Amino acid sequence: MALCYIGSMSLNDQSVDISLDLQGLMCPMPLLKAKKALNGMSAAQVLHVLATDPGSKRDFEVFAQQSGNTLLDCAEDDGVFSYLIRKKA
Repeated sequence: MALCYIGSMSLNDQSVDISLDLQGLMCPMPLLKAKKALNGMSAAQVLHVLATDPGSKRDFEVFAQQSGNTLLDCAEDDGVFSYLIRKKA
């Protein structure tokens, strides 16, 4: 797992505070590692996650609904899923 702190990165006009590359990890690891990262973030910061587990799409959608965090964007490109999550205030 690579954890990168990014100051000036933006995706789809959205500033990203932390990026996680979780490609190759299978359920439930992408979600668990994202939750851990969010726990260490301040309110309104944005987490960018890359994952290759097809089940992560549903996992992140349900997690956002249940946790109060906002799933800003969800995209797939050639088997790589990208998520932008804003931590709840």
